[in-house]
Amino acid sequence: MGETKRFTKATWQIMEQLLEVDSLDDALSGSLEIIVRTLNSEAGAIWLLDPNTDRLSPMFHIGPADLSNITVENGLGIEGVVTQTGKSVIVEDAASDSRFDGSVFDDNGLVTKTMICVPLNNLHDVIGCVQIVNKKDGTLYDAEELQLCERMAALAAITIDEKGLIVDLGEQKEVLASLRNVTKEFPSGDGVLRVLKGINLDIYKNEFVVVLGESGCGKSTMMNIVGGMDFLTDGTLTVEGKDFSHPTDAELTAFRREYIGFIFQAYNLMPNLTALENVQFIAELVKDPMPAEEAIEKVKLSERSNNYPGQMSGGQQQRVSIARAIVKRPKLILADEPTAALDYTTSIEVLSVVEDIVRNQGATVMMVTHNGEIAKMADRVVKVRSGRIASIKKNLHPLHAEELVW
Repeated sequence: MGETKRFTKATWQIMEQLLEVDSLDDALSGSLEIIVRTLNSEAGAIWLLDPNTDRLSPMFHIGPADLSNITVENGLGIEGVVTQTGKSVIVEDAASDSRFDGSVFDDNGLVTKTMICVPLNNLHDVIGCVQIVNKKDGTLYDAEELQLCERMAALAAITIDEKGLIVDLGEQKEVLASLRNVTKEFPSGDGVLRVLKGINLDIYKNEFVVVLGESGCGKSTMMNIVGGMDFLTDGTLTVEGKDFSHPTDAELTAFRREYIGFIFQAYNLMPNLTALENVQFIAELVKDPMPAEEAIEKVKLSERSNNYPGQMSGGQQQRVSIARAIVKRPKLILADEPTAALDYTTSIEVLSVVEDIVRNQGATVMMVTHNGEIAKMADRVVKVRSGRIASIKKNLHPLHAEELVW
């Protein structure tokens, strides 16, 4: 297929995304994915301008750099200059371009070499920009590729204007845990198997982040490293500013006890203890636990507190598992496929509890799942592919658990 036909096809695909997808978040992220794929690029971002703060923040980004908590002052950096002037820019050689003084991508795991940045112009104002970084084959971006990006940006801006999106990206969140250039290797025959290939990701306080990816992509390995259940090969893991990249056994035990709560697909309850006793057993391991009765009440199981696991449904057992996680008052709750063994109705009950502990109780939850529908209730959706961060999307309007359908 010639370049013109390929770009025409991409334009039609973008139009379909923007005109037919109900969710504006999905439409914009889908359009960016089409552009990055069509231009064979390493990374891309859609920046939106918050008129209240006059700062830009990435609503959606693709590639190995986590830009989620980054904001840029309007007028600064390539993305700020493009938004302020409303004029497109091609950077052919970032290292020697006088307009280019570093990049948010460079600061977060990706060296910028070439770039296209085009404004999002609606009928009245410039509301942000679209940024595409580094062609994978090392060639330069050309005028035809710039034109494709401008078409996408124009369609996106019109769609945003028609749907009446109010851009209020909120305050920056405080980083709880941070992974930087994290790799993980396992022995394999005479060599090694690299499962994680340079992960850069921040997890923020009081957020619900969902990690999606196919089996074997590295998402569970990444979560296990965050939870101190596995060790990174290279890179750094910090939690509340403390380095836990290579902890001693004593530091690791204290870290898992004091910082992390776990929710697994298998409930791992002790069958000879009641629901309340299961929670009390965990509470006794930490210094300042929540009262076990309170934890049971928070997952709406007070009437079942004296039941043994064998007397409860799968969903009820999973809620006891959640109570065991929150009774420790952990900094971070890690959930690995917590609904995989449950039917739809029971899954929604469990997800409603997760929603409550994040939205109303101030918890931070990182959930790994195959179920893309669950991602719609998250604050951010992280997609992992082949050991790398493929994309990160902010949900401007997360759904409630009871609104999910699959």
